[in-house]
Amino acid sequence: MDQIVEFFQYMLNSEEIIRTGGLVLITLIIFVENGLFFGFFLPGDYLLFLSGVFAGTRMLDVPLWLLLLCIFCAAVLGSLVGYLSGRYFGDRLQNRPDSLFFKKKHIESTREYFLKYGSRTLVVARFLPVIRTFAPILSGLIRMNFRYFMLYNILGGAVWVLSLVGGGYYFGEKFPWIVDYVHYIIIFFLAVTTFTVIRGYLNARKDMKEKEPEEA
Repeated sequence: MDQIVEFFQYMLNSEEIIRTGGLVLITLIIFVENGLFFGFFLPGDYLLFLSGVFAGTRMLDVPLWLLLLCIFCAAVLGSLVGYLSGRYFGDRLQNRPDSLFFKKKHIESTREYFLKYGSRTLVVARFLPVIRTFAPILSGLIRMNFRYFMLYNILGGAVWVLSLVGGGYYFGEKFPWIVDYVHYIIIFFLAVTTFTVIRGYLNARKDMKEKEPEEA
């Protein structure tokens, strides 16, 4: 049991992932988190930002172009796998009982975002934990046109990776002392993303309730 707890603590520790796993582990985590339902708990936003910071300070000895390319491909391919799993195994997924790695409420909250934002959800969702994981799965489940899916998948992946990794690299290169404050960066990202998810979900719920009387 202690080994399991230690494993989860390690997987949620972005700084340790970057220091010990390097580019390979970063790429693998981004792939899993962007479309495999059991990866919703993995760090995404701050892992990207910190990988940029570490690359900028040369603590992660990887060229920026290679870091961007690997993470972008992982994000796009991960979402593609999520889309295909939702398209071909969506019914089984919806009928799964709740477990540690799967909650039906995550699908429902993602569905609310699709109702509010439509296909743009695939771009918006890149910056939202949990929603980012389940958005491509729900896209496949509702049989979204594959061309539209790939368009928004690539666009969302590019914006997400360039802004976070690129931003982190800039800060790491210009302000190398920022590595001493990585814990505060993680707390900041957690606060922002949690607030954004809760606010977006409540707004979507409010819109749905307002539409119900009109439809009746």
